Amino acid sequence: MASLRDVRVEETLRVKIGEAKNLSTSSVSGSGRTTVCTIRIDSEEIYRTAPVEKTPNPFYGAEFHGDIPIKFRFLSFYVCDSGGKTEKVLGKVTLKKEELYKFYNKDHWFSLTPADLDAAVKGKINIEVRFDEYLSTEPESCPTHRMAVRVVECSNLTVINGACNPYVVVTLNPKSRHKEIRRTVVKKKTICPHYDETFFFDLENKGQNHDRKLYCFEDAFSGDLSISVWHDDSLVSREVLGNIFRGSFLGEVKIPLHGLDTNFPHSAWYSLQARESLRQTSANLGSLRLNISYTADYVFLSHYYNDLRSLLLHSIDVQPISCTSVYLLGEVVEHRQDAAQPLVRMFLKHGKIVPLVSALAKWEIEKTTDANTFFRGNTLVTKLIDELMKLVGLPYLHDTLKTIIDKIFEERKLCEVDPGRMKEGASLEESMGNLKEYVVSIVEAITGSALVCPTIMREVFHAVKEAAMMHYDGSPTIKYRVVSSFVFLRFFAPAILGPKLFDLRTDTADMLVHRTLTLVSKVIQGLVNLISSNSVPFNLKEEYMVPVFDCLSEDTHMDAVRMFLDIVSSRTGAYSKNIEAPIVLKEGVMIKRAQGRNKIGRKNFKRRYFCLTNQYLSYAKSKTEKPLCSIPIEDILAVERLQENSFKMNYMFQVVQPARALYIQANNCVEEKEWLDILTKVCNTNKNRLIVYHPAAFINGHWLCCKEVDLTARGCCPVSGGLPVTDIQLDIDSDREVEKIHSLFLGRMDKLDSVLDSMLNDIDNTEQCGCQEVYSGNDEPRPRLVIEDTKQCYQTVTEIQKCVINLEQEHKQHRKMLQKHAVPGSIDMPIGDESAMLPGTRL
Repeated sequence: MASLRDVRVEETLRVKIGEAKNLSTSSVSGSGRTTVCTIRIDSEEIYRTAPVEKTPNPFYGAEFHGDIPIKFRFLSFYVCDSGGKTEKVLGKVTLKKEELYKFYNKDHWFSLTPADLDAAVKGKINIEVRFDEYLSTEPESCPTHRMAVRVVECSNLTVINGACNPYVVVTLNPKSRHKEIRRTVVKKKTICPHYDETFFFDLENKGQNHDRKLYCFEDAFSGDLSISVWHDDSLVSREVLGNIFRGSFLGEVKIPLHGLDTNFPHSAWYSLQARESLRQTSANLGSLRLNISYTADYVFLSHYYNDLRSLLLHSIDVQPISCTSVYLLGEVVEHRQDAAQPLVRMFLKHGKIVPLVSALAKWEIEKTTDANTFFRGNTLVTKLIDELMKLVGLPYLHDTLKTIIDKIFEERKLCEVDPGRMKEGASLEESMGNLKEYVVSIVEAITGSALVCPTIMREVFHAVKEAAMMHYDGSPTIKYRVVSSFVFLRFFAPAILGPKLFDLRTDTADMLVHRTLTLVSKVIQGLVNLISSNSVPFNLKEEYMVPVFDCLSEDTHMDAVRMFLDIVSSRTGAYSKNIEAPIVLKEGVMIKRAQGRNKIGRKNFKRRYFCLTNQYLSYAKSKTEKPLCSIPIEDILAVERLQENSFKMNYMFQVVQPARALYIQANNCVEEKEWLDILTKVCNTNKNRLIVYHPAAFINGHWLCCKEVDLTARGCCPVSGGLPVTDIQLDIDSDREVEKIHSLFLGRMDKLDSVLDSMLNDIDNTEQCGCQEVYSGNDEPRPRLVIEDTKQCYQTVTEIQKCVINLEQEHKQHRKMLQKHAVPGSIDMPIGDESAMLPGTRL
């Protein structure tokens, strides 16, 4: 049985932000507002879309995907008016973590509600309450009851405008008399303040009437104790209950006194909550369409997954392929992409992705009657190749297309060739010329990139081509058709149409640029028919595109396209070479601490544009300016988080170089994890990486962590980078991928049971097997499951169920251990947080 420390939790969030409807219009123009949509976990913003100008029905078309490195309670979406000097919230959608499973991977319209900035507060507070008696200094007085409230500390508070200066207000609310208020000192620049301050409250009136004292003591317990946390910005003041509360509200806790035992001290952690006074109104603020996929994977040690992993990897040796665990997984899941993502990563990790694709491709080709429809649907093999190209092909894609895509964004030339959509006064001849220029540039860039196509992609394309040629031996064009279906239709064309989704751009295209990208993408898709039939592919409604295809129909272009397809589908390694141009791995704006190299030695913090490539890490004042500093990859010796006490700032990490460390602050926890992950992988390719480092900064002549005064002193803490890796793209966690597959099977055990029942009922193995209800709710139309070998299929299903049930038993034991060790009121299970012990979300 796995111990608690041997199990790690990996939380992932994928959100597709579609569109909003019926937003309130501007009172000035009445035509709508310029809006953005942001994502927050608790109160921390982790993502925002590009602005959409002046419409009450904005289409955002954005997608966020990332690991969530911190515990959270709420997932919120804010629609904001960004057209003015200050951003105004128009409405929000807030969902509790424990209810996210209801909306998994389904488009859903959510009504916007009024936005209270503190409606999704985060953080915890440690409170201790005790009761005692004491003797008053007044003569002839009786013992008096009093309550002592000790504010110990807070954890993970909200950052307001880049700072957090928290203090705590303690309020006693008895019913029989006025409220009493106490407050702590302000702790500067910390989200985890330690107070250890105690406040005393008398619970009865002083005097010699003992009965009256008893009445007051009992009456006090009909009230409650309120503890609120505030951020002191020294700019805003708010009058509450006759006392001045300075700054911004961070959260509160209400403790009913009648529930406390007066004989024993009460000590517990509490989750901060929104104010009770906040109420939702019935105002119609519009709605927002979202597709949310949240998963929490509880990953065990590697040996727990060996049986299921072996069963899956053994699929390439089983005939027919339709009786394997891989194929059955693709049939029982509602969306094959959910199955393809972990499968391609796991098989790639173990060097068996090519045999798997080859076996599935042969089976699919044999079942396809029309060669013109090869690999056009969302089958398991097409989804596997899609995921593979995204996983290993992004550097290649950037090297091939990024320069031209950037040029289209920057030049913003008019390329509209549809006479019905052209603006008055625009030149059709000029637009056609601009479009042809971009199309020819992209086609030449693609056809000239064959030599740098990743080896694994070429091997997969070769396997698909060989399967098609074996089945259609007499067709001279079949080898081009099947390969171009992937490389053009499912790789280059989607990347051109949506460059932000493929990390080619960080901004969203405006209407003019988007139209140009759409037209160019249409031409790239048309190359599939052009190279296999030499006919101009156009819809009768799009005859205006014919001149563009005519310019590509020349022998020189078509010969280049065919040669490109021959090379990228060649198995031999003679064509392979490294991509010499720098490939952008990640970029974005963060805050850095000056490294003290100027004349007066100032070390202040400034915003800089960071860019990480496969060759160096650099930063500049802006994206368009030259780098101020460039650090070669071989000089990155370690990448680690920086302790908060170094600069009293959150989300800071350090890039250790031979002479000094570069201190950087990310904008949020998700961005911090993404930079740390990719930089750590880059660092782990360096043979000179460090073994130990300093977890805190060198300030005022010494290291804060170990107090060493020598700047070059050896580190005092081991690095957490892990083992060396040779390929940044292929650093895959096989155990986590198998855990995802386990979750997929576990959630569809009823479908596997239905397959078994059908076979046990002695249905002829040539007939279609599986009841219609097995695939009920499937958004992806597909034929019923075909059983080609009843005995083999029955054995595979039973082995799948055995592996899944055995692994689920370990999960149940782990959940029991969590419940056994869970202490309500502890820092890991604070009172008021229903999501603290939330089990993993099943797919």
